[in-house]
Amino acid sequence: MGDRRRVLVVSTGRDRGALAGVRALARAGWQVGVGTPDGSGMLAASNAVSATHVVPKPRRDGSAFVAGVVEAVRAGRYDVVFGGGDDWMAALAAYRDQVPVPVAHPPYPVVRTALDKVALGQQAGLAGLASPRTVPASCRALVGWEGPVVVKCRAHWSPGQTRPHRLDARLFPSAAAARGRVARITAAGGEPVLQQPVHGHLGALIGLFRDGRLHGRVQQRTPRLWPTPNGMSARAETVPVDDVLATGAEALLARIGWEGLVELQFLTDDDGVPHLIDLNGRFYGSLSLAEDARPGLVDAWARQVLGEPVPALPDGEPGRRYAWWAGDLRRARIERRGGLAADLVDTLRWGRGARHSVWDARDVGPTWQLVRERLRGEGTAADVVPAAEAELAPRAAA
Repeated sequence: MGDRRRVLVVSTGRDRGALAGVRALARAGWQVGVGTPDGSGMLAASNAVSATHVVPKPRRDGSAFVAGVVEAVRAGRYDVVFGGGDDWMAALAAYRDQVPVPVAHPPYPVVRTALDKVALGQQAGLAGLASPRTVPASCRALVGWEGPVVVKCRAHWSPGQTRPHRLDARLFPSAAAARGRVARITAAGGEPVLQQPVHGHLGALIGLFRDGRLHGRVQQRTPRLWPTPNGMSARAETVPVDDVLATGAEALLARIGWEGLVELQFLTDDDGVPHLIDLNGRFYGSLSLAEDARPGLVDAWARQVLGEPVPALPDGEPGRRYAWWAGDLRRARIERRGGLAADLVDTLRWGRGARHSVWDARDVGPTWQLVRERLRGEGTAADVVPAAEAELAPRAAA
């Protein structure tokens, strides 16, 4: 592999956020290996990847996962390891003492707080940020809840987890209608929570947090979602950074002890108040947009983990666009804004010149891998959606 520094990314093979991270690291000169449950998939098809390894998902006691990571690190002589989704990130943090190289993510108590919907909301309030009311879905809470409700898992991974998939958020008109979802999450071994819906526009604040400050700040808004009307970014665009929001974000991150890359997702209501709904501390679905607006974020993160000097990171450039074409085209078929033909044309026009989640003319392997999988009938649209952006917003307006 030569003298270049080496990084290992462990993830599912269809993680769009991990793909963006792998590409960014390779462009910055890192030698990149990936570990997936079967050693193949879209991620392994990227020309940014120099080696592939088999790393089982972090389930049950984590022994198979740890053994896979350790073997991959030994075989590839990697210098640092990253997790691609919430479960991979949290497991690396939890088992870091058994991993022979630095882990890119903060200690597990910090990661656990970031992933805990109830704890995160409490910490946001103490930092001066608004967030939706979120409580454990006890029988008493269900009986006393008034109006619509979003039901979520309190966290998407914990040591000893056995369920094979994450259970995403769902919006219900009442607590009575939500009882079945609460029971399903409980039966699957999760801890359901009830959250107050926020009607607003989805956006995010991204940056590298170190020394109490958010560096390389990128702020984005999401004008189109998939699934519609409650979903993830089918389109996004960078906007000027809101300094007041960034100050509150820094206070939150300092409170919980965060270090490294972070994407904070907000829903901004009709009064202009941003409500924190999620903290992503790993590669996320629209990461390619942040890397386009502020190149070098992922490289700086890796350098920070290894204790190397980190270059100055000014704010990202406003006006950059992102497209998840597969999701946006499916959205257009449903919403038909101005008619189906007009919406499809607008979708294609938006995607021209935008950064994409999978498509890259310099790296066509992942796209062809997805096409081959679809032709063979492997996977569904949901498979292509990474854990990185699967947290559903209650609603995002156009």
